[in-house]
Amino acid sequence: MPRGDKSSYTTKQKRQARHIEEGYKKGGASEKEAERRAWATVNKETGGGKKSGSGRGKKVNSAPSRKGGKKGGQAAARRPKAAKSASARKAAATRKRRGS
Repeated sequence: MPRGDKSSYTTKQKRQARHIEEGYKKGGASEKEAERRAWATVNKETGGGKKSGSGRGKKVNSAPSRKGGKKGGQAAARRPKAAKSASARKAAATRKRRGS
């Protein structure tokens, strides 16, 4: 099965990915980035494709969806680019200083 093949995913997982992708697009992510993030979220929640193999029967962890909802959204989208960049620079400097 080639990378990117979605045949091992259930219809529910595909539907979840579509809804998550719409949310990322609404938040300002590009088409490609929104799709990548959506599938990453579905994989994190459900443990990958569920149609066959040992992946069946594992519990669904909805924490990644909650985390995304809390982190981003309209408030983050409204912040000017300069503010987001300054924030990122400050965080990077802190990580460098602490050695993590």
